[in-house]
Amino acid sequence: MIDCDVHNDWENADVLIPYLDKTFREFMVRGERVGGPHSFPHGHRPWLHPEGYRRADLAPSEGQTAGSDYAMMKRELLDKFDLEYAILTGEEIIDISTLANPYYAAALARANNEYTIEHWLSQDKRLKGSLAVAPQDPEGAAKEIRRRGHHPDIVQVMLSSACRRPYGDPFYDPMWEAAAEVGLPIGIHLGGNGGINAEASFAMPPTFYYEHHALLCQSMMSHVASLILHGVFEKFPTLKFVMIECGISWLPPVLWRLDSGYKALRKETPWLKKLPSEYAREHIRFTTQPLEQPPVQDHLYAMLEAMDGKNTLLFASDYPHWDFDHPDRVAIPKDWRDNVFDKNIRAVYTKLD
Repeated sequence: MIDCDVHNDWENADVLIPYLDKTFREFMVRGERVGGPHSFPHGHRPWLHPEGYRRADLAPSEGQTAGSDYAMMKRELLDKFDLEYAILTGEEIIDISTLANPYYAAALARANNEYTIEHWLSQDKRLKGSLAVAPQDPEGAAKEIRRRGHHPDIVQVMLSSACRRPYGDPFYDPMWEAAAEVGLPIGIHLGGNGGINAEASFAMPPTFYYEHHALLCQSMMSHVASLILHGVFEKFPTLKFVMIECGISWLPPVLWRLDSGYKALRKETPWLKKLPSEYAREHIRFTTQPLEQPPVQDHLYAMLEAMDGKNTLLFASDYPHWDFDHPDRVAIPKDWRDNVFDKNIRAVYTKLD
């Protein structure tokens, strides 16, 4: 069993200081930390979940952060469920895409990557890492991918769903070129919500966490359409994307709508050689957490069949968050489990073999 979304956090933001470029150390310590000892260094967003988004029972001790302790993760996830691998996706580092200062965002990404390699990946060969990059600066992100992407335990590039432009925009091509060159898939994780920057996935900033959580798929709809229609997969035919924590029932209708316009509107996108649904099936994967929960389970199964879920779904628990999915309770057909918990994942994360 392989878990594709395990959130590892810092004990507090101070752990990054030894890894942070000297230019930004004083900037971080004196000017940016306004949210408390366990907040992200830029301290710009209050989390909107009314109970807190981490499971209280997974905090190593009172006042400490769930996801920050390897011993707890080993006992409550790796050993408890006999995982072969856990892919670490980070926690608050995912939100760096919302920072206005691209230089600071890139410095935080580099510091986080060094901390992840030294503090996490060195402790357990079952842990595999994600390389944080700042999409505000695609050329700088490409350099970071080439700098650290060859590390044997770094298995993907990690981005937030919140960004300034949809990810198909040619602005981002330097990142995709570097990832294809190094042989890493791109993970896009839900993130950036509740900050000072409006999240582009909504008509306006949402009022409630409840509202955000129900509509978290909207940003991924935009990215899927943008990646396909801008021809990213024609330019970079080996590249794969993993959409993390965004649900799945929205995907078939979006692809149906894109396919229905292929003949009539393709003059805008003459570089496309296949139906949008074909590009999605070949290049885009989705994690299981959170699967929608309709009153009639067959309705979910119909959507899973429509997206070829047996071959496009990857198991994720979302440890240690409040909506953690126990591996035994993932609502997929039993005969899909080998694919979803193992084979599909290995096909994307080729360093696992």
